[in-house]
Amino acid sequence: MSKIADLNIKVQRVFFRENKIFFALEDGREIGAPLDWYPNLEKATDSQRYNFSISPGGYGVHWEELDEDLSAIGMLSLGEESKKQIK
Repeated sequence: MSKIADLNIKVQRVFFRENKIFFALEDGREIGAPLDWYPNLEKATDSQRYNFSISPGGYGVHWEELDEDLSAIGMLSLGEESKKQIK
């Protein structure tokens, strides 16, 4: 199994659009997920959503006020789990 650091998936920017959260990655890709996958973020105000910090290594995003942590790897993994549940 690869280490997360070996995958080189680093968050550069976080933004929200149409009830979804997106991570712009350092390699130019953008990944996103519906906010309803993350109830704390879905219920948060815009001000709370944009009050985050990206980890120094770029692997995760933390919302202190919401006690929420997300990573690009986690977002991609959750997406695969959701697809399995729909089948």
